[in-house]
Amino acid sequence: MKRLDDFRMQMGRHELVPIMIGGMGVDISSADLALEAARLGGVGHISDAMIKTVTDRRYKTKFVKAKQALYKYNVESADKSAVKFDLGHLAEATRLHVEKTMARKTGTGQVYINCMEKLTMNAPKETLKVRMSAALDAGIDGITLAAGLHLGSFALIEDHPRFRDAKLGIIVSSLRALQLFLKKNSRLNRLPDYVVVEGPLAGGHLGFGMDWAQYDLATIVAEILAYLKAEQLDIPVIPAGGIFTGTDAVRFMEMGAAGVQVATRFTVTKECGLPDDIKQEYFKADEDDIEVNEISPTGYPMRMIKSSPGIGDGIRPNCEAYGYLLDANGKCAYIDAYNREVAAHPGEKRIAVMDKTCLCTHMRNFEIWTCGQLTWRLKDTSLRNADDSYQLLSAEHVFQDYQFSTDNQVRLPAPEAVPA
Repeated sequence: MKRLDDFRMQMGRHELVPIMIGGMGVDISSADLALEAARLGGVGHISDAMIKTVTDRRYKTKFVKAKQALYKYNVESADKSAVKFDLGHLAEATRLHVEKTMARKTGTGQVYINCMEKLTMNAPKETLKVRMSAALDAGIDGITLAAGLHLGSFALIEDHPRFRDAKLGIIVSSLRALQLFLKKNSRLNRLPDYVVVEGPLAGGHLGFGMDWAQYDLATIVAEILAYLKAEQLDIPVIPAGGIFTGTDAVRFMEMGAAGVQVATRFTVTKECGLPDDIKQEYFKADEDDIEVNEISPTGYPMRMIKSSPGIGDGIRPNCEAYGYLLDANGKCAYIDAYNREVAAHPGEKRIAVMDKTCLCTHMRNFEIWTCGQLTWRLKDTSLRNADDSYQLLSAEHVFQDYQFSTDNQVRLPAPEAVPA
């Protein structure tokens, strides 16, 4: 039986182990996790979601505090149109995170950055251009365009000197989305270097409606592979979402995929940016603990563990400090939902907002536990400790289990020594 290691992913002149770790924000796909993937010969992602929060934590900058102080006067106002990001600070934060990450890179693999279009930041085009350009300036190997159609994103960086040098990819969930992207960007004479096809079992924001269960990743991948072959387009296709074992991955490689993107199994690794106590919540989750809901202000359905403490929490919007989901007119669906509940419950100190969440604040505080549909299987990938917690895994262990396993097997870790 074939192993995933019997295949290689060709990314331009680079031959890689066909494993890509997905870009989970906010700093869940940490630099440490991405660098392990690169060291082992695959592709790792960092994320630029809430990049100022990430650099404040990692590198002791004060970007969030400076923005909050600048717009403190506006906290009580429902009109957030005045709350703008300092583009110079945004570029500096992005460059810092990328440069610090790339300076530590070893091995033959690559490190990419995940850029979400739905981080509109009260200036969608301007802020996205700065984020992508700064990442390219800082030496990132590639950019994966996520959470949106990105029809104009290539054009924002077409004048950058690395536009045709760096690897640029797009995440889609349908053939139609890919066709729209290719048509819109045809004038640039620049195809994406890879296409990640994210299916309905993925974690976080989904490219499907609440009818997600009617779709199937293998079917979508087959449609896209057939289309690219008919159009004679040589673009590597990378399936994602619900690929839990190396055997799952091999099935896609035998279909003609270039590699696979995986993430869920890496959420419980030591290198993952989630706090260790929350990693235990992922281990403990059962199948009926996982839900897809519509609480995200982005408008996309989102998969998470339904005991996430951020669900229903009526915290005051923190746009002055964060504001990553403010649209071009300074609006966010959570602000409307929050103000509605405040008006309906005058005088109450604590309100509940069930239909939307302040995603910026709660993702920053790790209180929205986004996850893949197969998170409930994580408990079968590790060992249970005497205190009923689960042993955290190393990214190397999980990566190599994908790489070398057969027969749908998952290799358990060696027991850790108990401190004397």
